[in-house]
This record gives sequence, C-alpha cells and structure tokens, in this order.
Amino acid sequence: MSETKHRRYAETPEELWSTDQLLSMSGLEAMQSILDGDSAGPPIGRLMGFHLAAVADGEVSFIGQPEFRATNPMGTVHGGWYGTVLDSCMACAVMTKVPQGSVYTTMEFKVNIIRPIPLGTEVRATGRVQHAGRSSGISNGEIRGVADGRLYATGSTTCIIMKLK
Repeated sequence: MSETKHRRYAETPEELWSTDQLLSMSGLEAMQSILDGDSAGPPIGRLMGFHLAAVADGEVSFIGQPEFRATNPMGTVHGGWYGTVLDSCMACAVMTKVPQGSVYTTMEFKVNIIRPIPLGTEVRATGRVQHAGRSSGISNGEIRGVADGRLYATGSTTCIIMKLK
C-alpha cells in the first residue's frame, strides 16, 4: 500500500476533476493521483480534519483527528464525523476497483460506533473491498487509534458503479 507523499485540498470547483478527466483514468489511478499530490483532494477532508493516507487496489486509509468543531451538544465527537470518515474510506476503496470510463457513488452505508473518540486522538480509517462487480461494490471499514490500535467504529457500504463511456 503506498503512503501519502503530499497533502492538498481543492480550494475551488475548478481544482476538482471534470467528468472527462475522471473518465480518462481508472479509480485506482485517480486515488493514486490524490495521494501523490498530482490532484487536489476533496475539500471535505480539510473541513472534517482528515486526509488520504494510503491507497492500494481494494483498500484505502485516511488519517484524521476529530477536533472540538466536530462535537455534538454533549461535547463528544458527533456521529456524523464517524460516518463521513467511514463513508470516505469505504467508498474510496470501492473507487480503486472502478474501471476507466466508469464512476461510482454510495447507495447506502451503516456505521457502528463502539466507543467515543477522545478529542485530539489521531485515528486511521481503513476501507477494504469485499466485492466489486460491473454494477456494484461492497466494502467494510473501521476506525482505529493510530497510537494504540483501539477500535472506535466499524461500517459497511454498498456503492453503485456506472459505466459512462
């Protein structure tokens, strides 16, 4: 699995791929392009405090650290943070299996929060493909502490894969 070399996020819509650009490469090539810093990552990563950390065929990891801005009224990390990070790693794992000329999107995902992530704790969210076919992809994910490997959440997703070219 190749590890992150550069980290940058799109600042404007023009920095994201056009449909033609996206269709000209496989999903694995697209994810590798973000990891290598050749393409900007989506701005959601900056907003939510996580970044692409590793890419392999069928597996993607993000590193993140929830901050105060991601808390709910009780002061704990909002479930939406877990969901966003898990959706990102699981769906991007499916993306690594999407052939050139096709796109994908999440159809549904499920999150199981096991324990609260203490603010400022660095975590790794990893998604692994279980199945990728012509029209669907399924993957599972987990969020674990980087320092101690503690499991904070798991998830699963189903994505639709659509051939456009």
